[in-house]
Amino acid sequence: MTTSDATSAGHPEGFDDFVHVRGRALLRFAYVLSGDAHLAEDLVQEVLARMHRRWDKITAMHHAEAYVRTAIVRQFLSWRRRRSAGEAILAEVPEPVAFDEPQQRVLARDQMWQLLTGLPRAQRAVLVLRFYCDLPDDEIAALLGCGESTVRSQASRALARMRKLLGEEGVYGDG
Repeated sequence: MTTSDATSAGHPEGFDDFVHVRGRALLRFAYVLSGDAHLAEDLVQEVLARMHRRWDKITAMHHAEAYVRTAIVRQFLSWRRRRSAGEAILAEVPEPVAFDEPQQRVLARDQMWQLLTGLPRAQRAVLVLRFYCDLPDDEIAALLGCGESTVRSQASRALARMRKLLGEEGVYGDG
């Protein structure tokens, strides 16, 4: 099978093919995880740079993308660089607006980003893996190297914290 045949089948053989085919999806994943486009680029770039050297061994495992995603999650959790100034952009709406309106959806999405960025990294990783990647607890536990009970408790704590923050801010709508 040639490299182009593998790429068209969705299973790239080479590192360049993998990055070309799956790079944008990995970047979106890192962005949802980190909430910062520049940090997402840094995470993906750093992980892929480390993976390049041993790509043959990684592809021999037959789950290259899962392995790369796990590395991105771990890199995110151990990332030492913090933003020096955390911006908080909040829009105040004087009265409830129907959620069907596009502006309300944008505000709700912005509010969700703000809530996610306020969580500890492990809790955020659990929520992203559960709700964005739609992974079950056992797979999340395997990715993070912890027990399923830890995944459930981290998710519970994260959601409780988000509910508390939503209540304190007096959010309108179904949120």
